[in-house]
Amino acid sequence: MKIVIDEIHDINVMVCKEITKLVNNTPDAVLGLATGSTPLGVYQNLIDDYKENKTDYSGVKTFNLDEYVGLDIDHEQSYHTYMRKNLFDHINIDLNNTFFPSLENPSAYSELIKEHNIDLQILGVGSNGHIGFNEPYTSFDQETSYVTLAESTINDNKRFFNSIDDVPKGAITMGLKDIMSAKRIILIAFGKNKAQAIKQLINGVEDEAWPVTILKRHPYVTVYLDKDAASLLE
Repeated sequence: MKIVIDEIHDINVMVCKEITKLVNNTPDAVLGLATGSTPLGVYQNLIDDYKENKTDYSGVKTFNLDEYVGLDIDHEQSYHTYMRKNLFDHINIDLNNTFFPSLENPSAYSELIKEHNIDLQILGVGSNGHIGFNEPYTSFDQETSYVTLAESTINDNKRFFNSIDDVPKGAITMGLKDIMSAKRIILIAFGKNKAQAIKQLINGVEDEAWPVTILKRHPYVTVYLDKDAASLLE
């Protein structure tokens, strides 16, 4: 596991460069993408790069980690909308090549991931150690499934909604087994509220109470941290 501690701006640039290098070298690359506040800077850098360098995404496929249950895909807080607003509408990706998990057939998403083999998976991490929406005590063998969101996750996400009552209580998420099938993984964490989860990942042991610790098993993981997220590391 490679660990990089730097300023947020520099991390966003570095991760952007990793993605564009992959896409330039592999025009049909398959990317696993995350939502939330953490990857926004990376996505803005990708947009800026596209405007300047015209990096070609026409052959790229993407698999998003998750989607809320109970929101229309065109809802302003759906992850379909998030991805269009913050990336897809600004690059030349074919929306037919962008995939999201669906409540109607979760197992089909796992099969599609197996078929396409994600080259690079981008992850954030929740304050309770969830990756995707795989909450504490999710089986490490879990594939794509419906999940009930933990109270801490709902509280973390309430800033995106008018009130906590508007935050969806469930989601469909790529499973931990699906995430681990990626050839390479980049995890990004910013802020002191992520520090305990990062300490568990780097200084702790594999533990289903902290889903992020499954990444200890993966041979090619890079963890990008700001100083606050790294503040509890030994």
